[in-house]
Amino acid sequence: LAWRLRTPDAPAWLAVTGTNGKTTTTTMLAAILAAAGLRTAALGNIGEPLVDATAYDVLAVELSSFQLHWSSQLAPQAGALLNLAEDHLEWHGTFAAYARAKEAIWRSVTPAGGGTAVGNLDDPRVAEALSRVTGHAVGFTVGEPEPGQLGVRDGWLTDRAFGTGRLIEADRIRPPGRHNVSNALAAAALALAYGVGADAVEGGLAGYRPEPHRNAHVATVKGVAYVDDSKATNPHAAYASLTAYPRIVWVAGGQLKGVDVSDLVAGVADRLTGAVLLGIDRAQIAAALARHAPSVPVVEVSSTDDGAMGQVVTAAAGLARPGDTVLLAPAAASKDMFVSYAHRGAAFAAAVRELPA
Repeated sequence: LAWRLRTPDAPAWLAVTGTNGKTTTTTMLAAILAAAGLRTAALGNIGEPLVDATAYDVLAVELSSFQLHWSSQLAPQAGALLNLAEDHLEWHGTFAAYARAKEAIWRSVTPAGGGTAVGNLDDPRVAEALSRVTGHAVGFTVGEPEPGQLGVRDGWLTDRAFGTGRLIEADRIRPPGRHNVSNALAAAALALAYGVGADAVEGGLAGYRPEPHRNAHVATVKGVAYVDDSKATNPHAAYASLTAYPRIVWVAGGQLKGVDVSDLVAGVADRLTGAVLLGIDRAQIAAALARHAPSVPVVEVSSTDDGAMGQVVTAAAGLARPGDTVLLAPAAASKDMFVSYAHRGAAFAAAVRELPA
């Protein structure tokens, strides 16, 4: 609706989609655009309604698979696809249908139609989809970039697609982690496609402050770090979070939305020193742990009342040892027990702050 109602002088759109990292990338992009002196906002699946977004030069727009499914007329100036993993299969029916919806962000990128398709070359499914784009396509990777790509060279985010060269040191990206370097590269590529300079990319990313509940350090208690990544609502996001820490007591569970967690558990088993499970589908995660990490101690919390997260955090503290990270990365949606992922993250943080020092 917002796209159809636009006027000829409506602001340009720079759009972001993917299974994970959408909000972080979109808000990083908005920070870069603001650093360039442009009137901008992060909108779409976040922020104010798009129909109200008129007093801007350019918009950073987050788009979900549902929005893309119904948006046959969408034509952003540049669009990024961050990653593709199983999610929302209960709505789309198949992974192929879900992927088609996500790839629709590039539908208008043709030699005649213009625009720029930005895609993650580290994700094989995205890389294959990007190779089928007939118009201007720019890939990004956390590895060494080839000509026409963005990547990381000698510790710097580096542009070899738009001619700006070094952008910012990778270790200055916040939140830390390989997946957030990838998100920053996507945001930079979209901004550069719009014509923003390297100085604004550096300034925007250096000053960026992440949204809540995304790898947020809550506290360190008795040598144990407690981290809230409640936004990790599917296995793909949880994997990115879990691989950022070497020794983890994993807090997980909720609504799995029809997705299997076996590959996730197998991929992180060697990092786990314990697990505390909650939520309606906790038994599926427990079964995967029994198969792939049988030596990891597991506590299941069956309570669904307001005090459940307190029980979870107390159990996690009992399993953790100095140097461990108690990580809330649920791999599942929250609405079986909480109003939202933010409510779940806030409950976790509140319970951590109640722990005895």
